[in-house]
Amino acid sequence: MEMTGLQIFKYLPGAKKTEKANCKECGCPTCMAYALKLAKQNIELSKCPYINDELKEKYLHSIKHPQKTIEIKGLKIGGENVLHRHEKTFLNRTTLAIIIDCTNPDYQHIIKRINEFEIKGVNELFHIDLIILKNFNNNKPLVSNVPFITFEEFENYKFIKIYDKDFNQTKTQLIEIRKKAILEKDEKYSDPVCVFMNKQDDTYSSCAKASYYICKYANMIVFENFDEAMFSTIVRLRENIYTDPQKPLQVESNLYEFNNPDKNSIVFLTTNFALTFFAVANELENLPVPSFLIVIPAEGMSVLTAWSAEKFTAQIVANTLKNLDIRNRLNTRTIIIPGLLSHTIEELTEAVPDFKFVVGTNEASAIKDFVKNLQL
Repeated sequence: MEMTGLQIFKYLPGAKKTEKANCKECGCPTCMAYALKLAKQNIELSKCPYINDELKEKYLHSIKHPQKTIEIKGLKIGGENVLHRHEKTFLNRTTLAIIIDCTNPDYQHIIKRINEFEIKGVNELFHIDLIILKNFNNNKPLVSNVPFITFEEFENYKFIKIYDKDFNQTKTQLIEIRKKAILEKDEKYSDPVCVFMNKQDDTYSSCAKASYYICKYANMIVFENFDEAMFSTIVRLRENIYTDPQKPLQVESNLYEFNNPDKNSIVFLTTNFALTFFAVANELENLPVPSFLIVIPAEGMSVLTAWSAEKFTAQIVANTLKNLDIRNRLNTRTIIIPGLLSHTIEELTEAVPDFKFVVGTNEASAIKDFVKNLQL
């Protein structure tokens, strides 16, 4: 673990109250100020001429990056420096790769399926990360949207490789390797870890095991079988694990379309909190009528949280309508707002007098019945 300012300070003249205490030779007013800067790596170790060998050894060990990063076709693999994501967050998503044997007469069709695989996430589309080609003939043209390398090229990268024959053994190895790398900064365990899945496993077993390995602590997982349903599951899980827990998940403020609307279709409005957006979007996709959804920028807050934090105000709504050019893009002048914000109707009408605001539902699940009885 990295040393804190207080841990560094106890080795300095200021803590020991020697004649060199707070000498300012480092450019800082006190030894404590220097220690705090050094802990954040905002000053060089050499700036203090009175650092002893014990502190130098401990400090250099503490700032050493515990896990190396490998880059393949633009994919960054490894580079992690914590055991638990709430400490700082995980950095690089577990890479999901598939080995394709080009001696298989059906291999082009498998690659086509992989190319067509797509998962819609928050502000991003997700695909399989990498294809590894076995027995590839360079004379045969290969069309692939997914990055690919040959198996021989892949073998040149330095991974700690685990072949998944027994779940308990693989699990234990993954945890021990990460602890050795992070807690002890043991260079023997500093390479990223790649797990090769057992191709004899059925889809359900592969999915369950891969889900665990994403959580603890595979940097890359290599499969020999491709199943769209399984990858849909583990890609969704991976995105939840590799979000930053200190940042709310949010979508882009925009005008979203559902079921091919025209300029006269009904219009809903909500905040850019991802869970709120997808709950509403799912209902709008399943409506028998086309619709629009205006998403306001609310720093990823839910409806009531945004209102209480003054991130959902009449002026913000007015600015959003202007920034998204709603008046020119739509003929509709009625906007359905979340039911929890019914108390803002007067304020909204005053700020945006050319629009009519209608109170909608408190819960997204009630939107379908609300629309059935809607009279605009």
